[in-house]
Amino acid sequence: MNADKKLITPHTTPEFCAGIQYFAESMPDFARLGDAPCLSSRVPGVANANDEKAAYQTLLLADALRYLTLQVTGAKSSGHPGGFASSAEAYAAMVMLGHTNIVTEVGHHAPGFYSAMFLDTSLETMGIHTVQQMRERFRETHGLLGHLSGAIPGLLAPAGPLGQGQHFAMAGALLHPGKLFPVTMGDGGLGEPYIMSAMLHFNTAYPKATNFLPMLVWNGYSQEHHSMVSTWDNARMTTYWQAHGFKHVYLLDAKEFDDQKQDGAYVDSSLFSWQQRVAFTGAVLKAGAAAAKNALNGELSVLILKQLKGSGVHATGSKSHNLYAHHTLESADIVSGLQRRALSTAAWELVRENFRHAGGGPAVKTVVTEFELKLADLGALPLTEFEPGKENKVPTTAFGEVVAAVGQRDPRFIVTNADGNEASAMANINKALTIRHPTVDDLYFQGPNGQVYEPLNEDACAGLAAGVSLFGGRSLWCSYESFVINGLPIWQTVIQAMAELRRKTPSTVCLFTAGALEQGRNGWTHQRPEVEAYFAAMMRHGNVFPLFPCDANMIQVAYDWALKTSNKGIVITASKTPLPVRTTLAQGRKAVEEGALTLLDKDGRNKVVFAVTGDMVLLPVFEAAEALHQQGIGVRIVTVVNPRRLYRPSDVAWNTVSQPDGQFMSDADFDALFHGDALLAVSGGPSAMLEPVLLRSRAARRETLCWQRGETTASAGQLFDLNGMNAKSMAQRALALLA
Repeated sequence: MNADKKLITPHTTPEFCAGIQYFAESMPDFARLGDAPCLSSRVPGVANANDEKAAYQTLLLADALRYLTLQVTGAKSSGHPGGFASSAEAYAAMVMLGHTNIVTEVGHHAPGFYSAMFLDTSLETMGIHTVQQMRERFRETHGLLGHLSGAIPGLLAPAGPLGQGQHFAMAGALLHPGKLFPVTMGDGGLGEPYIMSAMLHFNTAYPKATNFLPMLVWNGYSQEHHSMVSTWDNARMTTYWQAHGFKHVYLLDAKEFDDQKQDGAYVDSSLFSWQQRVAFTGAVLKAGAAAAKNALNGELSVLILKQLKGSGVHATGSKSHNLYAHHTLESADIVSGLQRRALSTAAWELVRENFRHAGGGPAVKTVVTEFELKLADLGALPLTEFEPGKENKVPTTAFGEVVAAVGQRDPRFIVTNADGNEASAMANINKALTIRHPTVDDLYFQGPNGQVYEPLNEDACAGLAAGVSLFGGRSLWCSYESFVINGLPIWQTVIQAMAELRRKTPSTVCLFTAGALEQGRNGWTHQRPEVEAYFAAMMRHGNVFPLFPCDANMIQVAYDWALKTSNKGIVITASKTPLPVRTTLAQGRKAVEEGALTLLDKDGRNKVVFAVTGDMVLLPVFEAAEALHQQGIGVRIVTVVNPRRLYRPSDVAWNTVSQPDGQFMSDADFDALFHGDALLAVSGGPSAMLEPVLLRSRAARRETLCWQRGETTASAGQLFDLNGMNAKSMAQRALALLA
């Protein structure tokens, strides 16, 4: 506790302060510098960052955030106070400057972000009016979950796995020119190289979209040890950011303001004299203002705050990262930390007024993700109907024509692809929409104003595409199926967030070419259809819809359907090889809506039903069915297009998500498709995608034929042979079941 602060137990406090345990009798210099809040309904951000009063009040905001962070985590003996504590001045500076569209790369900063939303009254939307209520609902169901969620009023985006926040900031910058999107990053996460490479590629592709501001919290520690960049000096850190395209690097080193002679490169600014604390905070405010101005004026900037992890709370270093059972509101370290950060009741009132007016009002009423973004009208998309039974057509090429039309009608639409659209038979997308690249080259359909974003990094592809969807725009992530696993963590994070949103946003749509069967000569490195099991598990979540169109007609209506949905994750898996056209557009719509469609039905003794996901895998299935029918056996081939529709309502958490979809196939319709004397569930990927069929089937005799492993082969047929999925094997399995 500072020498000039005395603790009191107040008799009268503002109602929102109920639950705060410790108050100071007064604050240093409050009569002179805290007599009136800097922000008001007419002043959403301070205009003069050199103003001593602004610096003073920024420090009060920072300490209020520290106090609440420790108060709520201590109330549950759980959570992460240390990381956010060392970022408090930077966060407070952005608030005082009026830049409240703040995201983070660090899910562990959640209690600090919740504290900010409490102070600006956003949490009142979910019934949290007092600190006591915030304490009670922290890390509880229907409360403030342990890591950030887009469901929390006023927060723009979720945060859990490291290395994701920059994507949200860049997506926001792209969709909302003129607004600043600060994003806090931890030096523990900075060791993930894709954070920097993603920002560098984005800046190369979108050099004018600099209105995002990384704020590096360089505190020397990660979760349980020193951070991997803790040995760097300031010059090396500055050079690192400059090498990744940042023109302005504002590095605020707390050690330069230390008047307490602390040891080490990282110091605790809360131990400075009050005058030096104000001076340090003022420097952060001034640098933050300059960085924000440059970022908004087209020059990539970064704000780096270097101070010891845990500054101002119960412990420092990695020991401040997480609370355990022995950390209670009665334990000496927590009590001491709270008492050191105690504010007077007048200071709390001042802090709340500044938070309430920053950026034009509470975040729940002002930040961009609290509103639906106005979208371009797509109208009726031009779908090409190929005649069934005629020449073979490439599904992905047909798909590309529809994508091109979407991009031409929606100038903000973005297509991302790491391995190249042309390699997936979708060069028509590049030709129509242009690969975004600073070098103009008509041979490669590239130029600086394109809508196709092609970093050679699936995380960057998935991150920007999913971020754009979450922030209200349309996007499409295309990839080889075998490589998508590298981008799925952020995609899954966004899907979970979409399930919780209080607003509608376009579904995030993916197109994955089923390279496993088409990449024989590339070997197992390009044959990883096991990723489909990832999506199969997520179907139970409620808002995830994997689609398996069986031909070039059906893929067009599948994408048309996806574009009309909201708050969902839709994965379209298709081939880039010419394949038979088996359905009309009308049949395709029926299959996507209802879940499945009969492609072949021939009578005979008994009835063998093939339930199939995929397009290329239908080749041996039709061959096997013909062989069985020649022996007098009845066969039916059912293409399983939208397996999520085939579950029973009780199998899926569909009614727990935003924009719920409760359409499931009835028992009568299911039996009409899948009932027979024997059922063969066939997939070019894992069997998990056919779980709903196997769960509901009444066939006493059933079998699965699915992907087992990859190998280098000369053809898809050889891969079918390797996995026991050729026509001969299928026919033999069917006969064995009937026997």
